[in-house]
Amino acid sequence: MLKIKNINTYYGQAQALKNVSLHLMEGEIVTLLGANGAGKTTLLNSLSGVAPPRSGQIIFNDTPINNLAMHQIVRMGISQVPEGRQVFKPISVEDNLELGAYLHHKIFGSSDEVKKNKGMVYDLFPILKERRKQLAGTLSGGEQQMLAIGRAFYDCCRCNS
Repeated sequence: MLKIKNINTYYGQAQALKNVSLHLMEGEIVTLLGANGAGKTTLLNSLSGVAPPRSGQIIFNDTPINNLAMHQIVRMGISQVPEGRQVFKPISVEDNLELGAYLHHKIFGSSDEVKKNKGMVYDLFPILKERRKQLAGTLSGGEQQMLAIGRAFYDCCRCNS
């Protein structure tokens, strides 16, 4: 499902990743572990297009993605959940999720698929459905993390249809 082949990623002239390769099969759960500065975040940023590699190849579902723009990668179904949750605290849970579907709305307009995907997020995290009108900033830390994950899922899950 995901193949990373000998990628080299730089920040300016400083090389952050050197010949990193990884192969993930569908359904696998993988954890990246390492000390600060080991390249974990850079690898994820390379995968999502935030810090594209200068060389090497990233292939997702048999499609090379390392030269795609971030929004194109999201449309393929890859999204990041930001560290520190970064929910939009002064707006509701439901509005936070709607922001996750912004790209879909902009490109395709409103659709039943967007409603279906919101339902899938609420199925995964029933507490979010209960609190959908509540301001995101008033949720507990764990609930905010659920919201951040749900927003990322809502953002990219509609791309696989």
